[in-house]
Amino acid sequence: MSNSKGNILFQLTGSIACYKACNVISRLVQEGFEVKTVCSANALKFIGKSTLEGLTHKAVYVDTFEDRSALEHIALTKWLDLAIVCPATANIINKLAAGIGDDYISTVFLAFDFSKPYLIAPAMNQNMYAHPATKRSLGILAGWGVKMLGAGIGYQACGDKGAGRLLEPEAIYKEIKKNL
Repeated sequence: MSNSKGNILFQLTGSIACYKACNVISRLVQEGFEVKTVCSANALKFIGKSTLEGLTHKAVYVDTFEDRSALEHIALTKWLDLAIVCPATANIINKLAAGIGDDYISTVFLAFDFSKPYLIAPAMNQNMYAHPATKRSLGILAGWGVKMLGAGIGYQACGDKGAGRLLEPEAIYKEIKKNL
């Protein structure tokens, strides 16, 4: 660990809730944590690299095969004290549970040392959250030691109301601190 309060790998996937994740990242950095970010390609459709670079003062990892990145997914798992996927879409949750490693987030997961905390903060439509595949995948991941933060209940970007919302930033921040 560096001179920070802890090293956090914050992984964002394609959800409108990325704006809430930025709030959490900002707070972590302000509180003295070192934060590095990994984004799925779809996350970058909701938030730009420059926002995350501005919040963390570090480059954003997106493509496993960018110059000087071929083994970075391994180095990141050694560097971190805690990993979180926030927001975690149904796609990434189901992909991780299936053991698919075809992007940065999923290759980090496959290289992960589960003696460290790995958190997932779901964010999706209520029907996607209730889908049998997603429920099964959440159970598989929990069985492997992944900590599920649960989903909020309320108004969703699509206009529906129900379970699947990303938790509020304060709740996510508290869960990260509790698990370090």
